Amino acid sequence: MNALPRFKLQFDQVNRDLGHDPEALVRWAIGLGERSIVTTSFGPFAAVTLHLVTQAAPNVPVVWIDSGYGTPETYRFADQLAKRLNLDLRIYRPRRSRAHREAVDGPTPAVGDPRHAEFTRELKLEPFGRVTAELKPKVWITGIRADETAERAAMQPVSINPDGILKVAPVLHWTARDMHQYLKQHGLPNNFDYVDPTKGDEHRECGLHLAH
Repeated sequence: MNALPRFKLQFDQVNRDLGHDPEALVRWAIGLGERSIVTTSFGPFAAVTLHLVTQAAPNVPVVWIDSGYGTPETYRFADQLAKRLNLDLRIYRPRRSRAHREAVDGPTPAVGDPRHAEFTRELKLEPFGRVTAELKPKVWITGIRADETAERAAMQPVSINPDGILKVAPVLHWTARDMHQYLKQHGLPNNFDYVDPTKGDEHRECGLHLAH
């Protein structure tokens, strides 16, 4: 029996009671017993959400959409954290490599360039479409935070996304200070040498969390 409809009317209560308690919210989400995934960029504070989730469910699939534009430090950090937390890492990439795309279409288009929407679709949205088609998650746990973009500030810790997936953002209401303290408490590494080519600006939404 699918547990999601049973909880749909309780989202307000869950957001109120658990929305500021990441560990409890993760336990609630995993406790639904549905197919779950957690996504990561291996960017700043990524270890927090991955640690929270793997403490509750060590075998949950960890999805990384590797655009091919990561920094060398990000790739080293991804390998380090995957080994440290024994992640069940599922890597999804665009259909074309970065070298292929740039040889045909040139360098990364600016945010105002009409080609930027297609760039985002190719690097983020199309691979995520394969994630949902192949893994068929009912619960999606994400490390987004409200202080990152205006769009995320308007989100709730628990919601249903346009695909009908239960979207859970356990650290939505945590600040960078909260995240840093969690890393320090658990002796976890961090990575600030990170680039998202689809954003163009630190506080601009990448598009994935607008579409999904």
